[in-house]
Amino acid sequence: MDRSNVKIAIIGDGGWGTTLSIHLSKIGFKVILWSAFSEYAEYLKKKRENTKFLPKFRIPETVEITADIQQAIIDASVVIIAVPSKYLRNVIQKLKPFNLSDSIILSVVKGIEVKTFKRPSEIIRGVLGKQTIAVLSGPTIAVEVAQWHPTSAVVASDDVSAVMRVQDMLMSERFRIYTSTDVIGVELGGALKNIIAIAAGISDGLGFGTNAKAALFTRGVVEMKRFGAAMGADEDTFNGLSGIGDLLTTCISPYSRNRRVGEEIAKGKALDKIIKSTEMVAEGILTTEPVYEQS
Repeated sequence: MDRSNVKIAIIGDGGWGTTLSIHLSKIGFKVILWSAFSEYAEYLKKKRENTKFLPKFRIPETVEITADIQQAIIDASVVIIAVPSKYLRNVIQKLKPFNLSDSIILSVVKGIEVKTFKRPSEIIRGVLGKQTIAVLSGPTIAVEVAQWHPTSAVVASDDVSAVMRVQDMLMSERFRIYTSTDVIGVELGGALKNIIAIAAGISDGLGFGTNAKAALFTRGVVEMKRFGAAMGADEDTFNGLSGIGDLLTTCISPYSRNRRVGEEIAKGKALDKIIKSTEMVAEGILTTEPVYEQS
């Protein structure tokens, strides 16, 4: 495969979307990064650094940046959706007028829609209808991937050929991709772990030590498995990268937004002030209530 002739569109200029644009450009693909805001798209073009969401990492000149969604997705082999879950439905609506039958839609969203309790792939399917959809999840702290540190993730789809194509396209010497057909489990793993990570941050903020954190982690895995099984997932999926792997990273990493939210809560800060203090979205905040209501 001549990667220079393969176009990948990344919808969303947050930390993870920007990181994937850097990674995919580095391994030879033609990459276009879409921003929802034309002014910020122009800023990114000139600055070549995402100072809001991924500071100190240069976006290669080979990455095209646009606020025109049609320009972004036209002729793209893979359209990567990298937006917070609360914006997902509105963004996918923007894609509805276009023919994406030759493209794989790859969701890297880790969250649940609050009002409907739909997973990202369900939202995409509901809006776009018949479409090849895959999901990617795992312990993928954006900064570490941008630093070219070894990372592994799992891609899942009910279309085996799509899984193999995405695996082949994303794989590099520092980014290893495993495969699965358990879309429900992979997506729920990426969403549920954020709730446990907030609890782990609260434990850290209160100074409870490693014993308490280990108990939270261990019992968190059990709860994720039970909840996932009730939702139709394979329990074994939660033993892998999108379960234990992502949970471990999110509970211990200094870059984890959800763990930091927990720490701030433990300090007595009001949740609305915590949310307003950062440009980034901590998905666990939005996921906790609907998961509680479904339990």
